[in-house]
Amino acid sequence: MNTAAVQLGLKENWKQFTILLIVNAFVGGMIGMERTIIPQFAEMEFGIASKTAILSFITAFGITKAIANYYTGRLANRFGRKNLLLFGWLLAIPIPFILIYAGSWNWVIFANVLLGISQGLTWSSTVVMKIDLVGEKNRGLAMGLNEFAGYFAVGIVAFLTGYVANQYGISPYPFYLGIFISIAGFILTALWVKDTRAFVHKESATDTTAQLKNVFVETSFKNKTLSSVSQAGLINNLNDGMIWGLLPIILVSLNYDNENIGIITAIYPTVWGIGQLFTGKLSDHYSKKDMLFWGMLLQGLAILLIPFSHEFYMLASLSAVLGLGTALVYPTFLSTIAQATSPKQRAESIGTFRLWRDLGYAFGAVISGITADVFGIGYAIFLIGGLTILSSLVIQFRMPRKISLQFGNDKRSVRKQNYPNR
Repeated sequence: MNTAAVQLGLKENWKQFTILLIVNAFVGGMIGMERTIIPQFAEMEFGIASKTAILSFITAFGITKAIANYYTGRLANRFGRKNLLLFGWLLAIPIPFILIYAGSWNWVIFANVLLGISQGLTWSSTVVMKIDLVGEKNRGLAMGLNEFAGYFAVGIVAFLTGYVANQYGISPYPFYLGIFISIAGFILTALWVKDTRAFVHKESATDTTAQLKNVFVETSFKNKTLSSVSQAGLINNLNDGMIWGLLPIILVSLNYDNENIGIITAIYPTVWGIGQLFTGKLSDHYSKKDMLFWGMLLQGLAILLIPFSHEFYMLASLSAVLGLGTALVYPTFLSTIAQATSPKQRAESIGTFRLWRDLGYAFGAVISGITADVFGIGYAIFLIGGLTILSSLVIQFRMPRKISLQFGNDKRSVRKQNYPNR
């Protein structure tokens, strides 16, 4: 692509942006396929009762997705965003077949290793490509739309698999959705997605953001903005891993059927997804720090109330509040990272953030599984809820209000430092 002909902006690139939204909806759908039914699948098909063993599939998923996120960020400039996206889809195609024909729990673990790598490659690629396309002005909106498409699809497919499982059994019919999603995602990417590296070169020509000496260290530990976002991302997915694994088990213990379990578990990612249509745009205009603080705090409070709730509507309401809290932080994480790093280092910094964020799945599954087995599910929920509230306090007291990594006093630098952190 000719760099001179490239124009940054959401309006200027709406066709390619829309295609990437649809692709990311298919990416989210692959997660939704497992969201409702895998814990029951473990007990019914393989007789696994240990919470730690059941949640091992989330541990495998989280670790491999985290590593894939990091290397997608590092390799995006070398091999191209589209090539990594295509490879991710190629790995997704066998997953539903492995789940259908799994002869032991180890095959389910292997399927989730593939799912983690696939999700890291596909979701990270679509995130970076959308940020490449829109430029500086509408990053929050772009991330809101991206995460809406992905997590709304998670919720819809989670509901559909619960419904299908209730009507036709836990296997194989719910996994047929995954076969369609993976093949459709691969074809759509191959035929219509275009690489976006030319947009990075275009933005880099006029960008004044100081480059980080060590992207991994700064994003993980040293830079107060980037490291605060990284720890919150880790805790966010730590509680999501717990909800993914333990909420269906709680609902089964309360004698809910698969359809109602599907509804309650689907409300959370659906509100999360739809909410980002609004919260992504808000993060372009309001304090990112405040949105992150209140989002993490809302999540923590909703989680702490789960053990005291038994009625359908109360559990559904808490699922909605949890989704709202997550919607406040998810696009804000990514737009903050994008604003605080140079375009040339953005993919690697986002990859580092997503490494820590998705390691949260593994930590959440291990911590909540062991705690649930030793002390009971209620204690696991209290622990995770408390950690989430603690994370909100890290945001409040460590993260600066102004996002600034620039040198000089030119007008563009000053504007970028103060926008949108009023």
